[in-house]
Amino acid sequence: MSGNYVLEMENIDKSFNRVPVLKQASLCLEEGEIHALLGENGAGKSTLMNILGGIFPADKGTIKVNGKQVEMTDPRTSQQLGISFIHQELNVVADLKVYENMFLGRERRNRLGLLKVEEMCRKTSEVIAGLGVEIDPKAYVRQLDASYKQLIEIAKALLQDSKIIIMDEPTTALTEHEVHRLFTLMKNLKAANVSIIYISHKLKEIQEICDRYTVLRDGKIVGSGRVADQNVTAITKMMVGKSVSEERFVHNHAAGREMLHVTGLTSAGRFRDINFTLHAGEILGFTGLAGDGRTELFESIFGFNKTSSGSIEVEGRSVPINHPKQALQAGIGFVPKDRKENAIIKDLSVYHNMSISALSHFERMGFLQPNQEKSRFHHFKEALNIKVHDPKVTIDKLSGGNQQKVVLAKWLEVDTPILVFDNPTQGIDIGAKREIYQLIVQLAEQGKAIIILSSEVPEILKVCHTIHVMYQGEITAKLKRDQANEDEIMKYATGSKREVEHIG
Repeated sequence: MSGNYVLEMENIDKSFNRVPVLKQASLCLEEGEIHALLGENGAGKSTLMNILGGIFPADKGTIKVNGKQVEMTDPRTSQQLGISFIHQELNVVADLKVYENMFLGRERRNRLGLLKVEEMCRKTSEVIAGLGVEIDPKAYVRQLDASYKQLIEIAKALLQDSKIIIMDEPTTALTEHEVHRLFTLMKNLKAANVSIIYISHKLKEIQEICDRYTVLRDGKIVGSGRVADQNVTAITKMMVGKSVSEERFVHNHAAGREMLHVTGLTSAGRFRDINFTLHAGEILGFTGLAGDGRTELFESIFGFNKTSSGSIEVEGRSVPINHPKQALQAGIGFVPKDRKENAIIKDLSVYHNMSISALSHFERMGFLQPNQEKSRFHHFKEALNIKVHDPKVTIDKLSGGNQQKVVLAKWLEVDTPILVFDNPTQGIDIGAKREIYQLIVQLAEQGKAIIILSSEVPEILKVCHTIHVMYQGEITAKLKRDQANEDEIMKYATGSKREVEHIG
């Protein structure tokens, strides 16, 4: 490599259990640039960044920071060299105050050992104000929006005088205006000569915010260059090794019998007067902006929360659902959007996370049948292209996208006739998204009744027969796929247009 780089990673090799994960991977970072690190789930992005962050060592290769070769022996060494890693799963402590998070592990004390609270608060306010935002340093983190929690992570990095910040999927849980706020902060950091490595599957974001890119595939670097010199199609082909069609999926099979009928469903303060019908073989989409109530609606239908009025019928029978167990018994499955909180058990193996909701499928005379469990997992591993070298490891060792695929496998094993997917491709790369869309279409063709909740309108347009748009807890439009486009949907999602006559 040549040039004036603040970071040079050259010919990095890394294997786990003799399985190569990185093969002579190289990355160079210029001062004051935003550099996209791209690749499918399992391509090696997180491994490369974990090596940079000192979480584990490389088997071979060299790392230079500001032209000087360094050994990343542990995370503290990385931090001392001015490198901060903002993980996809934020590391703020919700029950601590803002200033306590900022100085966690580095608290300032006087000669008597007492905390210098006001000094820490003053420094916290100073650093956060430098990012163009005001936050009460004594506010509890749990009271803040997701973007402000992320901002605290960035502020912590600046407090440590970090000159290189790694951001792993930073916009996954953010609303549109929060993404805009984050991008503004990133541009300010860039102007202050801070360098950012930006990991994301959202290529539109890459085009908007990044200067250069590096693409990993199967542990190898397959492309790099300036973002402005390349188009999305070419970058996608580098990531997946083939062209990926952006066309809508074709699934014009006839819908079958009525499976789910919701009438007048209301929950005070969350959603009101919800009416819709779902048939076997049909894929219904629900979309809108943050706070539209769609997640709360289907959490209630699945029994997480109670409704105040309305009725739910499954295959013509009125069913009371006040608990997820009742929803499962009625034939409704629910894939939640927050896998960390609601979908995985991080201390269990990949095998057990797949089988836990359908244990009766794997037991005989009260004993678990591990060979049967293993066989079913390997079926889903092939069907969903789950990348895991050893399924006996705990699921938290997998990338976010592969965790999501295990969650999908769990619900496919449960095999309910009605399936609700809340943001099913969240954190999943562009190639794997296509696989998930194909799977959903196949399920519908087999007679499953499918509902997809997504804030990504292109996703809804790809696979749904009918699209319901929500705004402030109400359905404001019901559109056939052929009638819908992004502009039209956004008019209903923002409340600027409403067609009551289409609803029913």
